[in-house]
Amino acid sequence: MQAALRLATVLAILAAFAGKSSAQISLSSAVDLALRNDPRVKVGQAEVNKAAAALAQTRDVYLPTASVDGGYGQGLGVPTGLPTVFSFSSQSLLFNFSQRDNIRAAVAALDSARFALRDTHDQVAEDAVVTYLNLDNDQRRQTAMNQEFEFADRLVNIVQDRVDAGQDTRTSLLRARRTAKQIELDKLQLADDIAALSAHLSHLIGFPITSFTAVSDSIPALPSIASLVESTTPSGQTDAFVLESADANARSKQELAFGEHRYLLRPQISLAVNYSRIDTGQNDYTTYYPSFKSKSENAASVYFQITIPIYDRRHQEESREASAEASRATFEAAVQRTQFLESRFKLQHSATELATRAELAEIDRDLAEEQLNSTLIQLQSGAQPNGAAVMTPEDEQNARLQERQRYIELLSTQFELQQAQVNLLRQTGVLDDWLKSALAAPATPSPSLQTAPPTSQ
Repeated sequence: MQAALRLATVLAILAAFAGKSSAQISLSSAVDLALRNDPRVKVGQAEVNKAAAALAQTRDVYLPTASVDGGYGQGLGVPTGLPTVFSFSSQSLLFNFSQRDNIRAAVAALDSARFALRDTHDQVAEDAVVTYLNLDNDQRRQTAMNQEFEFADRLVNIVQDRVDAGQDTRTSLLRARRTAKQIELDKLQLADDIAALSAHLSHLIGFPITSFTAVSDSIPALPSIASLVESTTPSGQTDAFVLESADANARSKQELAFGEHRYLLRPQISLAVNYSRIDTGQNDYTTYYPSFKSKSENAASVYFQITIPIYDRRHQEESREASAEASRATFEAAVQRTQFLESRFKLQHSATELATRAELAEIDRDLAEEQLNSTLIQLQSGAQPNGAAVMTPEDEQNARLQERQRYIELLSTQFELQQAQVNLLRQTGVLDDWLKSALAAPATPSPSLQTAPPTSQ
């Protein structure tokens, strides 16, 4: 009920923004809509439905089939067949050595499709989460970059005044102008990235909105790298859904091949029932078959049919093909598992490295902030320690630029770390659990960073 109400609220909000070019959306709403509207999820669900129908077919062979056929017409001369007006027949399989293996193969195929759907579900959720985190990070970087550009533009004006007063060289002015132009180029590239992310998010959720604003407070805290690495150790390792799907598919192929091998020289038993209404009034049947006295008769039969295949070359080749297919599926599952585990192992180590890099970037940003604060204090007091050169407004703007640059680098590093954390969540098969816990509990905002640099008093 709560999920239905939440979805209805999200749809109502987005419907209100459907005619507008921008909208604000939370992380949980974006993931919910992506999982409901993304074509990849619908394709996976169609595969599950197909596998369920195939399983039903393997079981339905034990249910009787029924059919009625009939016809009536004039006949002359030698009768070419029994003059049946109508006939009702029914038949069903009672026993077949291979059919039980076919059913087990269909069950495993259905399991494979379900695991594949869950993996697709996690892929779409990961796509939506990473896109949202990237959009939120870029928007925060955009705010900081706008501030950085203001400082760079102010630095150009200060250096220009010093050059005009003969206190600085043209080389310093060109460097200041180049810094400002580089920041302007970075702003344009970042705006393009934000537009591309908004377009991708729009396609994911299925709403034609060209611009989205991420809500930072809707992003819950991600598990630490240490806890994610611990969950993938050999003692507590969790299989990803893609590996479960590959293993189930291999089991399906093996069961099918085993059933094909049990076809020859094994009895197949079926039951058949037939009722026919016979009429000889419109033909010469009694003339050629005088023992048939009356013009119309009822005929019924119930019988068991036992078939033992002795030689079937085509089926033998099909059995060999099924065995080869089962071997291929088994080896492919083994290769896929090896590649996946190696990839996850590399990701664990790179994620640990990213966590250290993020800590280093935060220290660099704190150092730049401390340097800026020291510069501002010296500018305000006019006193310089140990006879150092007097601080100028140019030094202040350079310190502000340095602080903003370190802050932007920190945001970029933190997003790389978040992306690795989300990827590890999916590869360990617990991304959906994290999303559910995030929806059930109040969102815990990510550790806040100071957006604006200190200002002079």
